[in-house]
Amino acid sequence: MSGYRIGVVGATGQVGREFLRILEERDRPDLPIDRLRLFASERSAGSRINVRGDSYLVELAEPDPRLFEGLDFVLTAIGDEHARLYAPVIAQAGALDVDKSNAWRMDPSVPLVVPEVNPEMARQHRGIIAGPNCSTTQMVVALWPIHRVNPIQRIIVDTYQAVSGTGWRAVDELRAQVRADVKGDDLPREVYPHQIHQNLFPEIGGYKSDGLYSEERKMIDETRKIFSAPELAISATCVRVPVAIGHAEAIHIELERPLVADDAREILRGGKGVVVVDDPGHSEYPTPLSVTGHDAVYVGRVREDPSHPRGLALWVVGDNLRKGAALNAIQVFELVARNGWQSPAIRALQGQEVHA
Repeated sequence: MSGYRIGVVGATGQVGREFLRILEERDRPDLPIDRLRLFASERSAGSRINVRGDSYLVELAEPDPRLFEGLDFVLTAIGDEHARLYAPVIAQAGALDVDKSNAWRMDPSVPLVVPEVNPEMARQHRGIIAGPNCSTTQMVVALWPIHRVNPIQRIIVDTYQAVSGTGWRAVDELRAQVRADVKGDDLPREVYPHQIHQNLFPEIGGYKSDGLYSEERKMIDETRKIFSAPELAISATCVRVPVAIGHAEAIHIELERPLVADDAREILRGGKGVVVVDDPGHSEYPTPLSVTGHDAVYVGRVREDPSHPRGLALWVVGDNLRKGAALNAIQVFELVARNGWQSPAIRALQGQEVHA
């Protein structure tokens, strides 16, 4: 076969378009494309999207396995309710679905995969692989190199999350509020419970009975599953900030053994998908503006925690639409293709080397 046959459900949404943008930016040697099919809701079906110089018709998405027959890989970038319908149908059609919603992340039969961290879990798929929340993704990529060398016993994370994590309506609302403020007009507000321009608030997702919002619970549960550490102590506070793209995280970790900051930086520099930008004396550290459009997870402000003899503090920033969502899905497809795991017969072989 000269290339793979790929489908995107939710192709006109922000994650779907970012997925296509990444494919268009450069050739993916591990993921040559022979055929590309795009699907969306009735509102967008019938439109056309240009990818790599070709114009593609956006087809109407329906949960019918016949629609996906002949495809090898499918990205579903849709809501939870729809993802629960589509993922089993896609798997039934013989394709591997990487789903970006929350629908399948904590299902014990579905691998939750970040290729830099737990690539071997992708081998266990039954036609569905889940991608984690964008804030979880960048945190585990940054912490995994340290965790492998010196096990982490506790994580305390405070996030500063861009409005694009909510969707483009939120980005539009932020921009509209900025324009209204400049003109002296009343600020429009529909997406968030509070004005986001010149403001921030510690509410992302639905409020739970345990006092957490759902984004905080996702970070806890997903990190434990990805690290295969169900008892890992984690506390999260997730904050929405008036930034268009790019999530930032202030992370404090307690380790099994003391680790000096210089050694931690060297460990991080050897980590897959991690770039260290850490010269605070010259104001060099990652920011949302500086990482937008880049694939890596960026780490700075690495320092020993003065409040704990085995503690470290880090500042982690990433483009939430790229590594946090679309790029991670592409990397999962590449991982599966490289190892031949799309075939159930090959996946059944034990002891196979993982090419991550």
